[in-house]
Amino acid sequence: MALLTVKPTRADEKIARTVARNTDHRTEMVARGLTWGADEKILLALAAAGWLVTRTQGEPLRGAGNHALLVAATASLLPHIMKSVFDQTRPDRKTVLGHLNGVPFSGKREDAFPSGHALHMGALASAVGPLPAGSRRAIRALAAGLCLTRIMVLAHLASDVVAGFALGAVLERMLRSCTGYPAKETENADC
Repeated sequence: MALLTVKPTRADEKIARTVARNTDHRTEMVARGLTWGADEKILLALAAAGWLVTRTQGEPLRGAGNHALLVAATASLLPHIMKSVFDQTRPDRKTVLGHLNGVPFSGKREDAFPSGHALHMGALASAVGPLPAGSRRAIRALAAGLCLTRIMVLAHLASDVVAGFALGAVLERMLRSCTGYPAKETENADC
């Protein structure tokens, strides 16, 4: 049993009802497939593989590999810790209409806050600052899109996703002091 219960806002409830009314099986299946792009197990495996590859590279890439692995590991642990403190019922447990339209159950019933997928995407969106502007914008758009899939499959309320994304960005910025990862975004406008 968690210490605090997080209540949905009116906007959360309205968005969840709209999604439940308008999501069909095909849309849900596409969103469910896309949401794997922000899954902690996949991101941890990619960060570990990237870390291994960077071991033979120069210092800037080794440092980026160290940072990516530390961020991925910490971003994987933080939501589990927070979900032991906060209870929030997932929106897919509160709708009959969504299930009739093809939305299945996801995750543990009371583990909606914060969205772990969004936390990872917030960290990624923050970490791409040193990349050229075009790449940085593309990755941030992809990260935001992957976060929206969590709302589309009714796994999270919009506020869970926003909170998770913001926490991920703050976490990544805090870990820069431990890893020495570049602190500034590049001014380069090239892709």
